[in-house]
Amino acid sequence: MIESIYTNYRLQLPTEEVVGTLVVRDGRIADIQPGVVAQGENGAGDYLLPGLVELHTDNFEQRLSPRPKVCWPMDMAAVHHDRDLAAAGITTVCDAIAVGDITPDSMRMTQFDPMINTIHDGQTAGRFAVDHRLHLRCELGYEAVHEVTATYAEHPLLALISLMDHTPGQRQFVQIDKYKEYYQGKHGVSSAEMEAFIQTRIDAQQRHAEDNRRKLVELTQAHQICLASHDDATPEHVQEALQDGAKIAEFPTTLDAAKAAHQHGLQVLMGAPNLILGGSHSGNVSAMELIEQDLVDIISSDYVPQSLVQAIFLIAQQQQKPVYEAMRLFTANPARAIGLDRDRGSLAVGKRADFLTIHYDGTVPRLTAVHRQGRRIA
Repeated sequence: MIESIYTNYRLQLPTEEVVGTLVVRDGRIADIQPGVVAQGENGAGDYLLPGLVELHTDNFEQRLSPRPKVCWPMDMAAVHHDRDLAAAGITTVCDAIAVGDITPDSMRMTQFDPMINTIHDGQTAGRFAVDHRLHLRCELGYEAVHEVTATYAEHPLLALISLMDHTPGQRQFVQIDKYKEYYQGKHGVSSAEMEAFIQTRIDAQQRHAEDNRRKLVELTQAHQICLASHDDATPEHVQEALQDGAKIAEFPTTLDAAKAAHQHGLQVLMGAPNLILGGSHSGNVSAMELIEQDLVDIISSDYVPQSLVQAIFLIAQQQQKPVYEAMRLFTANPARAIGLDRDRGSLAVGKRADFLTIHYDGTVPRLTAVHRQGRRIA
């Protein structure tokens, strides 16, 4: 029997903060008590939170292609990605793997299978510090997206499918100038080529999106896979998501869409970078504005894993909420959304000892340790 004691920490329990002691035994939380004891690791009043649960991060892609036209060795990229997450306080992750893209030469058109296999192999071999799941991001304008996704429908790590449509002029890119700015910067499309590029994207969406959406919805229903909509911009988009059986609304782009999603019971997911930077890089609705109106259920790191811990304390400070309340968007709520809350997402006796410790001096919260199943991983 392996036992560890953590005392004099500000324990962030589901409904309260308690200065007390947490006991870990064989990878599980064995006891939680108020008060300080003479043995064990003394936290000197630092925070102790549940491990963060991440539903949507593109960080693997960034490690695989750290610069344009650079492809890092796959296994190395996966391990670097895993350690990034551990160092950010994430103990459970849904790796967002894109199936299809709006550019024919994108790595998203060819690398999804190697990426999925590498995640599976690393998880099976015990190579990773973090517990990995799969989130397949399905680009509806990609002709083969249903055919490809169907091959992974019974994958043991598949936890989430989202339906994406990055066609210019709607959803994330209602503002065409923002679309041009983003894709010219990211993909190097010249100004002269941009109009033809946009028309090609619109044509592909008109040919394939409706049929792909129908088939992917049928797939998620047949295999009982959690479904998310993506970049809903209007109440009509939300109604479509509800008809599809979606449970999560990822990154609604307008206040109206967020209100409609929340009103109808969808779990609204927003990005921590939006919070940290004070707004959306695409010119869409501010995440903090939605939080002020109690319209957000889940926060994702999106493209900056380290943003999550910062965002917890930013919400607590700006909204004058206790940390244990702010953290639910990063822990209990995402765990519940994908059916993992029975054993993680909160500090409770019997749950996995996934937790992190934080020192906060009022300026920037700093992670001091991260544990998964009682074992320190960062």
